[in-house]
Formats: sequence, C-alpha cells, structure tokens
Amino acid sequence: MRHKDSAPSSTKLEAADLVRLVERVYRPGEQDRALAVIVDLPDDFRPDRELWRLRREMARQWALALSSMSPAPNFETRLFLYRNAHRNNGPLPERAWRHNDLSAPLPVEFGAPQEGSGVPFSEIFETHTMIMAPTELSATAPLKLAARRHGFRAATMPGFRAEMIPALNIDYGEVNRHVLKFKALLDQATAASFRFVVTSGAGRSEYQLQLDLRHRVAHASGGILANPGDAGNLPSGEAYIVPYEGEIAGDESLSAGELPVEFSDGLVVYEIKANKVVRVTGESPAAEREARHLEREPAYGNIAELGLGVLAGFGVAPVGETLLDEKLGLHIAFGRSDHFGGQVGVADFSEPGEAIHIDRVYIPEIQPRIEVAEVSLRLAPEPGSGTRESLALPIIENDRYV
Repeated sequence: MRHKDSAPSSTKLEAADLVRLVERVYRPGEQDRALAVIVDLPDDFRPDRELWRLRREMARQWALALSSMSPAPNFETRLFLYRNAHRNNGPLPERAWRHNDLSAPLPVEFGAPQEGSGVPFSEIFETHTMIMAPTELSATAPLKLAARRHGFRAATMPGFRAEMIPALNIDYGEVNRHVLKFKALLDQATAASFRFVVTSGAGRSEYQLQLDLRHRVAHASGGILANPGDAGNLPSGEAYIVPYEGEIAGDESLSAGELPVEFSDGLVVYEIKANKVVRVTGESPAAEREARHLEREPAYGNIAELGLGVLAGFGVAPVGETLLDEKLGLHIAFGRSDHFGGQVGVADFSEPGEAIHIDRVYIPEIQPRIEVAEVSLRLAPEPGSGTRESLALPIIENDRYV
C-alpha cells in the first residue's frame, strides 16, 4: 500500500527546509536554546572515504544554514568534531572540539585539537537540549544512554547520504501513527514466529525461528523527538523490541531456531538457542568469517532486536545504508541491546571497541535470495476478555505486510 504523502524526490535541504525539519522532529520549546551537530573524523584506524567526506561537508552546511536562519530567537547551532569510535555503537571518546568558523573547511582527519580546547561530551550534553549526529559510525547506543541521563533529545543519522533526504520530508505524523500501531502489537506479543524460504542452486530450503518477546516493552521510532531523553534514528519509521534474553533466574529465553542471512559473498545460517547463536553453518567465506567473529566475541551472537519498519509504504526506496533501509521492513539485529532496554552491553565484549549492534534487513532489494514467507505474532489475551487462549496474528506474508 502506498500513501499519498510518499517521499518527494529532492535531495537538497535549504535553510528553510532545515528549520522545518528541526521544528517537526524536536518540537522546540522555550527551554531550547542550542542544537549541537556532532560529526566523527577519520583517523589511522578508520581512514576516510568519499561518502564520509561528503557527509561531514553536508553537516557543516546544515550547521551554517541553521545559524543563519534559526528556528527561534536567541537560538544557536554549534558544530562539534570528534575522533571516530572505531566501531558502530562503540563508546564515544571523552572529548569533542567545536568548529567555530562554520564557513571554513573541516579538517580531513582527527589530529591535534581543531579549534581551541576540547569540550567534554558531558558538557555538550548538559548545554544542548537537542543533538543531531550525521556520523560515519553509529552513535545511537551511546547517545540513547546519555539522553536518559542528561535529558537532551538526539537524532542519530549514521551513514546518512543525500539520497535519504526525501525520507526526511514525508509526513511523520502519519509515519508515527503506523509505528505506534506496531508498538502496541509488539507490547501485547509474547512471541514472534518466522518462516524463511531460501532459493539456491540446489532448490529451496525453509528455516523457522521463534523469538521470545515476554518481559519486554517495545519502542516506537516515528520521527518525533519531543520529550526529554528521546533519542532515535532519523530518518525514522519503525517499532522495535529486544527479545527476552533469559536474565530472570529459572526462566530461560525461548528464542530458538534458524536464521538465514544473505551476504554479498555467501549465505550464512545461524542456529539459535536461548536467544544466542550457538552454531554457524554455510559453505561460504561469509560463514567462515561469521564463525570466527562469534568465536572471538560471543556477545555478538545475542539476538538484540526485532524491528518492523514502515517507510516502504511511503514510497521510500533502499539506498544501501542500514540507517534508512532498516526502516523499510523487517530487520533482526545481533549484539548489543542495552541501549534498547536489553541486557547485553559494552562490558560483555572483549573490549569497548568490539561492542557492536548490527541489523540484518529482510527486504528483497537487500537479501534477494531470502523470502520472508511468514511472520506472525503470538498475542496474549486482552485483560478482561474472558479467554486464556493467545492469538496468532499474521503480520507478513511473502515479503509484504498483511
């Protein structure tokens, strides 16, 4: 189903567009006087690439435009630079540096302090009620946790590209309405069941998986960050939940089955028990690589998220970046979950730089060999309904929401 408010085609944001975006996403009030745009810089560990350079320049232009046309009187937009965290959702470094002259080019990599003395991130969090993070590596996990402590609102935009700009201009009131419907279903669900069909030269194979959704509350990321402590991706458009990880004594997670994932260099099948990957199969370089990763970092095998994106119905197409592509449909993530209310965090990995949260997106454009044949939610009976029977509610058939 397509909505009338499907994504427009413009891939440029003028100053007035940026002001409207800030107003639509953050809903600024009298208490809002400063927006921090934060970007990460390359270093020897993580060298530069063209898309990263373009994103940093885009962030500088956004900060400059917002400085010239503020959303409110006495409002200031500031741009901060920091050494990249080396891993998606790894801890942020202690300090960042303000880029004072927004008309001047940005440094090409992290080195000596860029402009004056460095500023502790804790100070940035205390002095800015709104943060926008168009970064190379995802800062979603650390910013979600920091937002709860400091009360700012954060729009995280890892891997953002100009091709995603149309997804910023859709009706997020309508997006939010759809997302809240999915959140309500996930809140009521005790389990999710999946059937995947994989096509290969040998024919078709089926894999089944169940994710335990007990003891959990779902989250809505509908593109509106109006309350202190709100943090989420932009573009937005998903409801998501952390499967139960078995932290209650005597109550093991019931997540179990097989999950296929298609990589560019082969198919991988993960065998899951008690919400953790216990074995990797597949005759491909990808399977060997994933097996080594799991042996080195068992926490990577935690099933960290079930997400249901809605933006495909608004005319948004995939661009090859998880930030947007996961908002189009079903996705399942591995690794860190504490920023979503789960139990697995940085301390569960061998070192902070190894902490990771990575989504696998199940849409035909991303994993063409894998069909999502069926997804259903097991819904607990409504209080006062007079029945003890749960309901199996189909939500996806043959790659499409039903």
